[in-house]
Amino acid sequence: MYIPEEILLIKNGELALKGLNRSSFEDVLVKNIRRRLRPLGSFQIRRAQSTIYIEPQADGIDLDTAADRVAHVFGISAFSRARVVAKDITVICEEAPRYLADQLRTAKTFKVEAKRSDKTFPLGSPAICAEVGGAVLAQFPHLKVDVRDPELLIMVEIRDFGAYIHAAQLPGAGGMPVGTAGRSGLLISGGIDSPVAAYMMAKRGLQLTAVHFASPPYTSERAEMKVLSLLGKVANYAGRISVNIVPFTKIQEEISRRCPEELFTLLMRRFMMRIAERVAVADGCHSLITGESLGQVASQTAQALAVTDAVCTVPVFRPVIGMDKEEIIRIARRIDTFDISIQPYEDCCTVFTPRHPRTRPTVAMLEEAERCLPVEEWIEEAIAGMRRITVDAADDEV
Repeated sequence: MYIPEEILLIKNGELALKGLNRSSFEDVLVKNIRRRLRPLGSFQIRRAQSTIYIEPQADGIDLDTAADRVAHVFGISAFSRARVVAKDITVICEEAPRYLADQLRTAKTFKVEAKRSDKTFPLGSPAICAEVGGAVLAQFPHLKVDVRDPELLIMVEIRDFGAYIHAAQLPGAGGMPVGTAGRSGLLISGGIDSPVAAYMMAKRGLQLTAVHFASPPYTSERAEMKVLSLLGKVANYAGRISVNIVPFTKIQEEISRRCPEELFTLLMRRFMMRIAERVAVADGCHSLITGESLGQVASQTAQALAVTDAVCTVPVFRPVIGMDKEEIIRIARRIDTFDISIQPYEDCCTVFTPRHPRTRPTVAMLEEAERCLPVEEWIEEAIAGMRRITVDAADDEV
């Protein structure tokens, strides 16, 4: 049997609060981890003692890339790269300075902490700390022990399956495993806000079905590719995403021709919400997600949002609703979508923009404008012309 020298130890944080349901949440988390690591090779993934162990099953597996992918999986609060050694204090004292040598050379202070869940191990935690600390100082005499605020924390864990040596834990993506909260339909444009909204709701456990509206010739093929690139970045966190590309040119042209200009954007948004809900519900979704932020544009006033929500029968989540643009941009930069979002390829929301949009509309006002429109006919025609694409994590394409 192959025994790896280095593994990943995963802490799942928020899942510890799930009580009797915890196991089902952890099952989904393990499934998501397995899917993200599959392209890198064979891994054994198992759970024990409130920890998930990720063990490569062959030489040559890129653990650097594996660690980076694990850091993007929602449901993981923290993780460590750990050296696996025999449960022998002599071996532990030899391997700790060797495994962490690069970090020990550059640090000025350190501290050793030990956890002994295997109570048959002959030394207690204080004794383990003293032995390992002495071995480290013998090889790196420039170091000083600082138990309050060390530059480098050395952890030694004595568990049932072996002894594990690692530095301080690295932060995970947090949140809940994708898929544990059901599925939601995402209205995705090529802008900055909707990819951030997608990321934020996937972090709460929602699996995503995306709906994108294309309006050729007003929007180009490059605008569509831009959206798929954005979703690839989101998929690094959210997993595989089904994308439904809906032809929207006819609806926009007909609204522009038949309806008051000041209501154009609101009427367009009502059609988008109707179509997105129908597509999403057919895919097993129970909610919608948009990237609207209150007051950011004329169609995002409280009154405007009310008239667009009026056509929906499922909840509409707007996770960036109370954020300003700088807050949204900070998240976009962190998840690597910002530079794609600012590429100059227009989406359908930016064409046919009215000069003086209505900012305080009423539902009655919009319903009156829609009376002359074959709403159902246009919706069915748009859905009939829809194309479906699956987007995987952008990292998997490298």
